[in-house]
Amino acid sequence: MAGAVLEEARRHNPGIGDAPLLAAPKDPFASMSRSLARDWWKKAETLAELEPKRGRGWHSLRRKFASDLMDLPLKVLCDLGGWKTAETVLQCYQRPDEDRLRKAIEEYRGVGSTSK
Repeated sequence: MAGAVLEEARRHNPGIGDAPLLAAPKDPFASMSRSLARDWWKKAETLAELEPKRGRGWHSLRRKFASDLMDLPLKVLCDLGGWKTAETVLQCYQRPDEDRLRKAIEEYRGVGSTSK
């Protein structure tokens, strides 16, 4: 469903580069207001019959996006997510999960155990 919403937004605003992904309803060159995004989020929660939960919102989606795509080159991730600096992604958005950390340790251990 979220993919369909983003595709619809792209149809209304097909720009590339600095064009906003979620444009203001009456101005395709301006980003929608924070309050409108919040209102739409609350409506989506209601329609999906989700109980409102503290911490679930726009930024939680951005954190999930940044964390799920952690294996991409950082420059590509910044371009996809609209972040101007990699520092923002690294400090605020990416959150490695336990499985990813465990896999990294296993791969690290495997590097030193190769026999010739």
